[in-house]
Amino acid sequence: MTPRLGVGIGWRPEIDLTVERLPGVDFVEVVAENVRPERLPDSLVELRARGLPVVPHGVTLSLGGAERPDPARLDRLARTAAALDAPLVSEHLAFVRAGDLEAGHLLPLPRTREALAVVAENVRIAQDALPVPLALENVAALLSWPQDELTEAQFLGELVERTGVLLLIDVANLYTNQVNVGLDPVTVLDAVPPDHLAYVHVAGGVMRDGVWHDTHAHPVPAPVLDLLAALCERVPPPGVLLERDDNYPSDADLAAELAAIRAVIQPGHDPGPATRPEPGPAADGGAARDD
Repeated sequence: MTPRLGVGIGWRPEIDLTVERLPGVDFVEVVAENVRPERLPDSLVELRARGLPVVPHGVTLSLGGAERPDPARLDRLARTAAALDAPLVSEHLAFVRAGDLEAGHLLPLPRTREALAVVAENVRIAQDALPVPLALENVAALLSWPQDELTEAQFLGELVERTGVLLLIDVANLYTNQVNVGLDPVTVLDAVPPDHLAYVHVAGGVMRDGVWHDTHAHPVPAPVLDLLAALCERVPPPGVLLERDDNYPSDADLAAELAAIRAVIQPGHDPGPATRPEPGPAADGGAARDD
């Protein structure tokens, strides 16, 4: 059974006080590598004292890499989960390093059976090392590998069958992959096993030079909320989390985005005026981010 999380927001040091006072926050997620389990930020301690679940979200395990997970990284993630009394932890279905080379980016996997076998073994190693369940997130892509043997839906489905891992479905990443590489997000939504959905990410991005960049620095566009609604029609998500990593708006704007998310997952909830963005991508600058 996956825990019921509700509506949440990514906790960041730049908006720690904002997160504490925002209405409608049921849980938060923190980038695991940005906190020390021995000395948690006071804001996270405060939120935990209020009873809000805090989910550590890893970005450096590289579970899709050819090498086995680093025991030291796994140990730190496990200690962070224990320090936060987390209901689960999440990571990415991606690789970030090969040997001594760090990509500094969450790179998509070739969806081959060989890659599936490698990542399944890495997931099992991580599951054995962690004190709570593990959820894996689909990533945004600027490219697809030419030797793919499986669709994204097939790859996720077989990985769940082999390992029992939970899924963190990022509908913003599904939209990114639809725009950039032509992947059909509906096939992924149709394949999500209801009892293995941990929670969902939504985030904003920007169109630049014909490419959709998953920036986490812009308002959530209408097509992403539409994909969230489509997922809700198939599987009621235990939790939905808003990611924001830069260009932070006012408290009121963040509260409006949370209300718009709640209106999608709880029909009949009034999100208030002007909370749903207009359809279509914006066109301006911003740093690209895959998460």
